[in-house]
Amino acid sequence: MAFHNVRFPTEISLGSEGGPLIRSQITTLASGHERRNSPWSGARRRYNAGYGVKNLGDIEAVLQFFEARHGRLHSFRWRDPLDYKSCPLSQDPAVEDQMIGTGDGVTMDFQLVKSTSGSAQPPRAITKPIAGSVLIALDGVLLSTSDYSVDDVTGIVRFNAAPASGVTISAGFLFDTPVRFDMDQLSISLATLGAGDIPSIPLIEVLE
Repeated sequence: MAFHNVRFPTEISLGSEGGPLIRSQITTLASGHERRNSPWSGARRRYNAGYGVKNLGDIEAVLQFFEARHGRLHSFRWRDPLDYKSCPLSQDPAVEDQMIGTGDGVTMDFQLVKSTSGSAQPPRAITKPIAGSVLIALDGVLLSTSDYSVDDVTGIVRFNAAPASGVTISAGFLFDTPVRFDMDQLSISLATLGAGDIPSIPLIEVLE
């Protein structure tokens, strides 16, 4: 298996449905009290791209993409229309959207992350930033893109020189979610001549 650095057709994903999935384990005791636990450290996202398929052109695009990914075998980029910015959807990314670390004078690599307001969960690692979209600041001062590089497959920011001890490192960015198909067969309905649909195209986030 491998990650294919290509995005599922965006015009189809914009009509999809889905969102975060939390795995919870709940045991009800004889007293009626509950013990609740989660084996997952955070959410894992699921989607159904079938709702975005509108015409035969969309069906053809999905078929080609599905076969090129060999069904469930290879993961790829997905544009979640409700979660693709370091900031609220109504805003543009800014350099102080997300704190990604604190300098120690030695460390040169920092992972892009996105925190959820009010959440007790650890920040979500962002591994698929959009090339050219990442803004980096030290103590709120925007850096030149020549001062660092960004790996758009891992989300690692590498500085040319380690940020000084105590310096706050922040970032703003756009990103995709890494997913794979959650089935090995597409079921296509050709109800009428020149039209059709794929009712279910399940996708699941790949945690890397």
